[in-house]
This record gives sequence, structure tokens and C-alpha cells, in this order.
Amino acid sequence: MENFQKEKVTPAQKPGLFRRLVALAVAAALALGLAACDVSGVAPGGSADVIPNPAASASTVDSVNAPFEMHFIDVGQALSVLIECDGQFMLYDGGNVDDGSLVVSYLQNQGVEGLEYVFCSHAHEDHVGGLAAALAYFPANHVYAPVTEASTKCFQDFVKYTQQQGLQVEVPAVGTTWQLGGATITQLGPVAQYSDTNDTSIVLRIDYGATSFLLTGDMEADAERDLVNSGANLKVDVLQVGHHGSSTSTSYVFLNAVLPEMGIISCGVNNKYGHPHEETLSILRDAGVDVYRTDLLGTITIGSDGQNYTVGTEHYATDAELNPTAPAASSTTQQAYIGNVNSKKFHLPTCPNLPAEKNQILFSSYDEAVAAGYTPCSTCIQ
Repeated sequence: MENFQKEKVTPAQKPGLFRRLVALAVAAALALGLAACDVSGVAPGGSADVIPNPAASASTVDSVNAPFEMHFIDVGQALSVLIECDGQFMLYDGGNVDDGSLVVSYLQNQGVEGLEYVFCSHAHEDHVGGLAAALAYFPANHVYAPVTEASTKCFQDFVKYTQQQGLQVEVPAVGTTWQLGGATITQLGPVAQYSDTNDTSIVLRIDYGATSFLLTGDMEADAERDLVNSGANLKVDVLQVGHHGSSTSTSYVFLNAVLPEMGIISCGVNNKYGHPHEETLSILRDAGVDVYRTDLLGTITIGSDGQNYTVGTEHYATDAELNPTAPAASSTTQQAYIGNVNSKKFHLPTCPNLPAEKNQILFSSYDEAVAAGYTPCSTCIQ
């Protein structure tokens, strides 16, 4: 087991703790005609109360009601985060294309009329897809991405609706800071040029009073290592766990630099990639991180008063469900494998040579992969 040097805040150091609340349920998607890619129709000292509430239900409509709120919207196997501070809003990713109307509806229900900033973490559809719908509906002041063009129609639609507002997609530099009400947002990454689109993810640190948060998109181990080596201030209270909990992210060296109290994983129920991977859940357990997952809890809302933070969830799940210590797929015969649809090779989820997600196919066993005509990777499978 890796040794993590982590100072936990004791209950005696937690003045004025909030009770855990139930977050808003995701509202029904609007019939906006925004289907598919084409939407032309249109802290130090921070602490949290994590008392479970088994009576919580999706029909309960309570708000965290704090001056700073971060909403991890349940968009399935994707990511979309709404941040509000002192009446100002920003959006980090918009989920898949099909999530566009859901994201718009959720923002409307939160009282959003305009967005100060819109961030596309990177140019994959499960992050940029729903942003076209958001930009078609809400005026924005600035729109950011790590690149200004990409070959996918989804990204092109994102650019299109940015330009229809009279704006251009901007590529921000590391070290840039923004104000969102009383919160300070700082770009920490990417700190280098990468050929892997996941590693180009815009990494944002958000500080509100003594509470702090880190958004990482799909950043993977290479970019994590470079970010740690850059000397950036990575220690935060709440981490958005990279790449939906994939074993290609959240390396020991990175997690030891961040040392969060809480990790949020945005992933889909029974998704084909097996996210979150047991390797990721294991190191989060080793580090004593409280894990919250959208596949089990639905939309997750964090509120901060600048000293303490609260967590609200749409559904309820036990700690054993959120981060099981005895995963069902623990035996060799149940080991999952990831195939490359182009090379016809299959890999362990921990392999450094995994293909891009769009080229992946999941096999539940070694025999299944072989029967499908795939050959084992010589790097990770001996």
C-alpha cells in the first residue's frame, strides 16, 4: 500500500458544520430541438459533513443554498459541472450531445440567465457535446478550450454557436486567473503539448475562502506527472477524479500531491468501460478519500460558505457501494480487458498503451477477447 502523508481535519476543528443535504433532482429535459450535434434549430481548513441520509429521494427538492455551489450534473458517462458564486455562473463541460437539453434544463432550474465563462476541458464528445446547446440558449462572456478547431462535428458546432454570439473560442494560458464572484479560478494545466487529447484537458483550481476544488477533465498519468513536477499548488479539498475514474488517471504521485478529502467521479451506470476502475478506487481508499459517484448518487452538489463545505446528492448509496473493498471482478477469470478495434489487440485496463476511448471495446474475460479474434498486448499481458 502506498503511504500518503495526509492530515485529516478532526471534528473538533470543524466549527459550524452543515448537515448533509439532498441536492436538486435533474429536471426533465426541455424539448428544444437540440438533438444530435447539429443544434441549428435553436482549502486550507475546509471541511465537510458527510452524514448519510437514507431517507433522501429524488422527489426531495432542497438546495445546498450556499454562496458558492458546484453542481456535478448527472450526464451519465460524461462530465458537466455548473459553478455558481455570488450570483455568477460558469460551465465546465457539457456532457454528450444528447445531454444538451438536460444541461440546459438544469441550468434554467438553477436560475442561470447567462454564463460568465464556458470551458471545454478537451475536444472529446462526452465533454464538448452538450456545450453547443448551452451556447445556443445562454449568452456567455468568454468561451475557452485547449484548441480552436477539431475534426469532429460536435466541436465544430461548439465553435459555431460561440461565434454566433460574436465570440471566439479562446485558448487560455497556464497561470491565467479569473474571478467568479468571490471565487478565484486559476488555470494549472496543461503544462506541455500532448498528442493524447485527454492530456490536453484544461485543469482548473478554484478557491473560495478556505475551501478549494480541482477540475481535471480527462487528464491522464503523463500530464498528471508533468503537472506535479511544475510545482503547481495542487492540494485541495475536493478533486474531480480524472477520466471518469479510469485507471489511466489518478496516479499515486498525483493523488499524493492533491491529498483531497473528497473525490467526485462522473460516470454512467454500468458503462461499457467499467469506470470507475478498481485500481482507481483502491488508491482513493488508500489515501482516505471519500468517494462520491454520479452513477450511484445522481447529481452531486457541493456548497461552501468559505470555511466549510456541504455535499448534497440526488440519491443515496452506502460507502460500501461507492467504493467497495471487495470488487465483484477481482478474480483472474473475471478480469476485464480493453480491446483496440483497429489493431485487434486487447489490454489490461492499467496498460500504458490503451487506445483512445472511441477505439475501445470492453471484454469481460480473456477467453471472450480471444474468441472475438483479438490478440493479447505483449506489454501488459504476459
